Amino acid sequence: MEMITSAQNSKVKSANKLKKKRERDKTGLALIEGYHLIEEAYKSNLIIQQLYVVDADRLDDKLKDYAQEVFEINLKVAEVLSGTVTPQGFFAVIEKPEYEITSAKQVLLIDCIQDPGNLGTLIRTADAAGLDLIVLEKGTADPYQDKVLRASQGSVFHLPIVTKDLSEFIENFEGEVYGTALENAVDYHQVSSQDAFALLLGNEGDGVNPKLLEQTTQNLIIPIYGKAESLNVAIAGSIVMYHLKG
Repeated sequence: MEMITSAQNSKVKSANKLKKKRERDKTGLALIEGYHLIEEAYKSNLIIQQLYVVDADRLDDKLKDYAQEVFEINLKVAEVLSGTVTPQGFFAVIEKPEYEITSAKQVLLIDCIQDPGNLGTLIRTADAAGLDLIVLEKGTADPYQDKVLRASQGSVFHLPIVTKDLSEFIENFEGEVYGTALENAVDYHQVSSQDAFALLLGNEGDGVNPKLLEQTTQNLIIPIYGKAESLNVAIAGSIVMYHLKG
């Protein structure tokens, strides 16, 4: 196993560039950090081009054998690659998967949610609820951003996540489409669970684009019983997702 001790190493520099969305989009690659995320990528049969580990003895043989290249690195290199203050010592460069999405029946539509914690939580909930697909409008946080990956706990690898024009997707979707908005809305309890649905969630500050709301079957609200002004979008989305699943 080759040892890398310099952050100026060309492979390390290329991996480090993947912290930028532009580079991820250009190469089709992503940098992930942490043993759990790497293991989830492996279980999801994603291609792992490179593994970088501080302590090779802590690396499972199956991951060593599966990755195309494995490098041992020192703490200095780990600190350069890490997105956190205290590096976990495990990094991988993976190939982002491509998906066939035409058969999806239960879909989460996300219109420009920008907080990585919210997006990661929604991805994790959609995975737990067994949805088929997540569609992101351009301007939404990147699911392969470090903080989104961490918040999703590996769920990013478990179901298709694509960026597409939501208006076009809604137009071609064959199930009911539910928006989350205050106007022309009914209590979500009034809608029953169903086999085919899409749930549309919007930006933390601005909500869903009004033009998209014009395309929904029905808009839903979650009643507030206490004094809170509103619910966090990830919490609200999670409640309605599970309700629609039944």
